[in-house]
Amino acid sequence: MATAANVDATAVNTIGWLAAGHSTIVVPVYQRQYRWDIGGCEQLLADIRAVGDSDDAHTHFIGSILSTESAASGTTELVLIDGQQRITTLMLLVAALHHTVREHDDALATDLARVLVHDGGKRTKLRPHREWADVFRSVVLDVREDGDDLRDSRFDDNYAFFRSQVGLDEVPRVWRGLQKLEHVSITLGADANAQQIFESLNSTGAPLRDHELIHNYVLMGLSHAEQNEIEDEYWLPIERNTGDAIGPFWRHYLVMKTGREVAVAGEHGVYDAFRHEFPRLDLATLRAHAAEWREYSEAYRILSDPTQEGDPDIARQLAYVNTFGRAISPLTMRGYRDHARGDLSKAELIALLELVQSLLVRRTVVGIGNERIVARLCRARMGGPSELVHAIARITPSDERVRMALKYGELPHAAYILSRLSDVRDAADLEVAHILPLAPGDAWTADGMRTWGEYTEDEQNSHRALAQTLGNLVLLEAPLAERAFGVSYPEARTVYARSAIADSRDAAMPESWGTAAISQRTSRLTDRFVEVWPRPAIEGIDDDGLTPILDAVRRRGWPRGWQREFDYTEYRGEHWEVHDVKALFNRVFKRLWADSRGDVEAFSARRGGPIYEAQAWNGHWDTLDDTHFLFMGWDAKYMLTAVQGVLEEAGLAAEVFVKYSYIAAHM
Repeated sequence: MATAANVDATAVNTIGWLAAGHSTIVVPVYQRQYRWDIGGCEQLLADIRAVGDSDDAHTHFIGSILSTESAASGTTELVLIDGQQRITTLMLLVAALHHTVREHDDALATDLARVLVHDGGKRTKLRPHREWADVFRSVVLDVREDGDDLRDSRFDDNYAFFRSQVGLDEVPRVWRGLQKLEHVSITLGADANAQQIFESLNSTGAPLRDHELIHNYVLMGLSHAEQNEIEDEYWLPIERNTGDAIGPFWRHYLVMKTGREVAVAGEHGVYDAFRHEFPRLDLATLRAHAAEWREYSEAYRILSDPTQEGDPDIARQLAYVNTFGRAISPLTMRGYRDHARGDLSKAELIALLELVQSLLVRRTVVGIGNERIVARLCRARMGGPSELVHAIARITPSDERVRMALKYGELPHAAYILSRLSDVRDAADLEVAHILPLAPGDAWTADGMRTWGEYTEDEQNSHRALAQTLGNLVLLEAPLAERAFGVSYPEARTVYARSAIADSRDAAMPESWGTAAISQRTSRLTDRFVEVWPRPAIEGIDDDGLTPILDAVRRRGWPRGWQREFDYTEYRGEHWEVHDVKALFNRVFKRLWADSRGDVEAFSARRGGPIYEAQAWNGHWDTLDDTHFLFMGWDAKYMLTAVQGVLEEAGLAAEVFVKYSYIAAHM
């Protein structure tokens, strides 16, 4: 039998592999820096706890570790080609366990130290990227220099997370789980092509997409018969209902379900959100959840193609909403599904769809984006219809802003707006025409006397400025639109007069066409606009770009030294000059410690921090009182999540907003 001379692959126990031998594991200079965040650590710890609680036959596979031996300088080194992120994180977890038990259990502390350091305890078994080697060493050996408490590193963040989550009593449980980790150790010989093997392990085939990961997660652990049942009864209908849009369906479903935004950038944000929402899926609960998924996928099918809806009134309203894209789908999917179940009448569903259109069309007209608003509306919907109306009213631009935008701004979605203003139910064979052409010829005339070529430059510019506004647009039957295209107004008005649409015939009324006629027509149509798409009659103004704290996200791509993430924070009507996540974290927890201490203690007890009765490890701390301390050494993403969580715990999240700075909003 032929054997491979340059590659040795062996299944090994991970902790045994780390503890054995005298070689140092080295991260080469060309490797990327350590980047795991607390979210990854949280999942790893959950997996270790789960396998630690299982019977002795169960193990947990963490993948492959690729390395090559180097005998430079007379010492043996194991150079990591793939696996540094996992190994580094495991080392930080073991260090946290070691520092927790070292004064309480000598035998366990010795076992843990064997994983971390060589004999003598001064040299770590893992040597990270040289830029961070000293930081890693200081964390693992628990040695700090002056000023280290304020440094910013993933090693400190993740170590602090593990210290906060694993108390003294739980260390044996986590250590038991660690000892059941396994991986494939791949060691390369001198003649092996390390880059080629690395690419083969990491780049072969197309990466799994979020919905494929969800599919695997749902079926994993079921028997063959149970897998067939779930596949046939639930998953295949979901695929048929959603087609190529199965990825967006899951994202929209999770936004609707959780009332929180689901990231699409980065690595598998939808899958991560799904797994967080459904952490345990035994067969009984899976059937119940899968029935709901299938039900919502049926609603999503109708939303995607309203022609499949049997009621023409509802179909028309769904098509109207689709004019603005699918950003609002989580909310409309919930409404349509409630109607299909008989929980929402036809009139109530149409009222909801009309309300949504008012929101979307007004925001589009005034130039406000419709992204990142649906999660807050889904949260409001959980509180009932009145809460939803209030939430929509808060972010719907006022009549004054709409009037100003329509007077001077280019009209978006012109066919939709003109057809609804004219109460035209089928605009398929209609076209939008410009009464004053976008590019008039020199011979074009507005009154049959003076030509466009005779206008001064200022006159031409003032006319062009209004050419794409509401008052200069007309909806025409296709043959009429063709006849009216580009012709002078006196001739075109005879065409407008033949239209079956009353608003189009009205465009033939003036004797001449210019800025005054455009402005007058805009004013008339605007009066109708605010009636067709009313703003809910409820107190509250549009919020000028404020972001609810539950919708806040950590921005990426900051230039070095730049700290102004927020222009300001609105806390229950108070204006706070708080400009970054860390400062917000500190101020919110201190404020709630004074105002709502019980909620803070409940949140911290459930999450394992960030408030502790002692400064139990090195790092940046702030004092709350003589016996309670707030740890400040988390990564920014974790701190933002903690702020959101504690405000929800206290029931105050709906009253806290941040205003992103101009730069932050574009990162």
